[in-house]
Amino acid sequence: MESTLLRFTAIGSVDDGKSTLIGRLLHDQSAVYDDQLDSIRRVSREGLDLSLITDGLRAEREQGITIDVAYRYFSTPRRRFIIADTPGHEQYTRNMVTGSSTADVAVVLIDARLGVLPQTLRHTYLSWLLGIRRICVAVNKMDAVDFQQEVFEAIRAALLEKAAELPLVELVFLPVSALQGDNVVRRGASMPWFEGPTLLEYLETVQPAPAILSGLRLPLQTVLRGADSDRFYAGQLSGGAVQPGDQVLLLPSGKSGRIAAVRLRDEALSTAATPMSISVSLDGHVDLARGDMIVDPLHPPTSTRHLKAILFWMSSDPLDTGKAYLLKHTTQTVCAEIAAVEASLDVATLRFEPSSVLGLNDIARVKIETQRPLFCDPYAANRATGSFILVDPVSNGTIAAGIIEAAEQPAGPSSLSRPGDHEGGVLWLTGLSSSGKSTLAVVIHQRLKDLGYRVEMLDGDIVRKHLSKGLGFSKEDRDENIRRIGFVAELLARNGIVAIVSAISPYRAIRNEVRARISNFVEIYVNAPLDVCEQRDVKGLYRRARTGELKGMTGIDDPYEPPADPEVECRTDLNSVESCVSQVFRYAVNRLGGHYA
Repeated sequence: MESTLLRFTAIGSVDDGKSTLIGRLLHDQSAVYDDQLDSIRRVSREGLDLSLITDGLRAEREQGITIDVAYRYFSTPRRRFIIADTPGHEQYTRNMVTGSSTADVAVVLIDARLGVLPQTLRHTYLSWLLGIRRICVAVNKMDAVDFQQEVFEAIRAALLEKAAELPLVELVFLPVSALQGDNVVRRGASMPWFEGPTLLEYLETVQPAPAILSGLRLPLQTVLRGADSDRFYAGQLSGGAVQPGDQVLLLPSGKSGRIAAVRLRDEALSTAATPMSISVSLDGHVDLARGDMIVDPLHPPTSTRHLKAILFWMSSDPLDTGKAYLLKHTTQTVCAEIAAVEASLDVATLRFEPSSVLGLNDIARVKIETQRPLFCDPYAANRATGSFILVDPVSNGTIAAGIIEAAEQPAGPSSLSRPGDHEGGVLWLTGLSSSGKSTLAVVIHQRLKDLGYRVEMLDGDIVRKHLSKGLGFSKEDRDENIRRIGFVAELLARNGIVAIVSAISPYRAIRNEVRARISNFVEIYVNAPLDVCEQRDVKGLYRRARTGELKGMTGIDDPYEPPADPEVECRTDLNSVESCVSQVFRYAVNRLGGHYA
């Protein structure tokens, strides 16, 4: 029978001997190659420095501390193991969070000479916060306190008193000497008063806390095309299992579907389970993209823009509650703001106290509002769909990691949470004359009104008769016309209104100028070949331009510069109006903070 896999993380403050403990565990298990041992002997100052087995970076060896997360693999006849060796220095606590996020068990080290430190409490709390319910406390360097039982029992009592604030956690205490090897792999004779297991025996027998199943969760990373032009939707399963024939719910559309096939690379599967990376195809034609999610229809995630979360702040710059951050959740990225800081953790007591600020390494309970809905679960139910990171949009650095406690004021899958609850913004339709801009704009306008959006439409021809009366068709006049349209659209968007602009706007630079002024700007390229546009031309403009009667016609004797990277491109020569509208809604409406059925 195949042995089970246990992922565990090793955590400790600086100089607690964590790297030496892991080195001892690997060395006494004969899990270190001879050439690696020879290399370590050459650089060891006294004897064999086992900490160098894991501290592989040059900076780590020079400073004598662990900086990066190192993953080590070994096995025994009873079990296979993946160790995440994480930094203990407060400066690198973010790396500790990364290494612990996938662990089943945490091994927290305490220096017997120093006892329970603030960093020990922070590590214990973070382990619990990250969903680890089995924590082994290794009281190390017992040789430095003459293996006294009284020292061990005092540390045990002190940490148990603090950890009383953590529900459902199981703490096991082991006295060890990583330097001499006592109670790591072998028992040794120095502590006959301890009758518990060695560290290895504990790791071989501990049973991780049972997982809480959230149902199928497949966040989509990309869309693949099969040999027969079939679409396969690829991603890593974040919850549950899936097999051909399963009924599924497709988010954000709220439509139902049925799994036609499941693949692992090019191999067909009869079933797939978390955490496999797979691709699936669906019966019938569906329109899905990165950031969408395939889920269990009986146990769907919550759709919400309002989160109650616990946030671990990783930046030296304090939280700015008036600043917009990027929130990365599963495979989608949305704009978000910290609406409120409710309380921060007092590491000394492991209790949350009222607070309104958040600085480096602080842990706080916060409220977050996102620009468009997330499909999420509480972290206790699903680590993947219950966690996120915050990114600074300017530096692109990760500034915080968070776990979702609950969703507040959830939006339903087919309507806004309340009429008018959406962001203002601009949907800018650009394309050649007769490409279909006005047709799409009218349908989008009506559909948004039906859903309760505050919406206005700015048609290029109508604006010219009023706002831009007197302007000609030179490049300068055309640019000025677009600036005026952009100015009005910006005012509308700033006041929570969705402005739909339908204008040829032929020059890329002026469109980008308008985009730079409007934070929620969606460029929709209504694309149809020139010959198709000429066939549709009910006004006869192209015919007049071809005969020379009309000068400066875009596409004939004046250029049209298509968008370099539009948010949406609608091929109106290939797709129906309804299909194009759905394409716009799938991207733009969710960005503005709503859903549609």
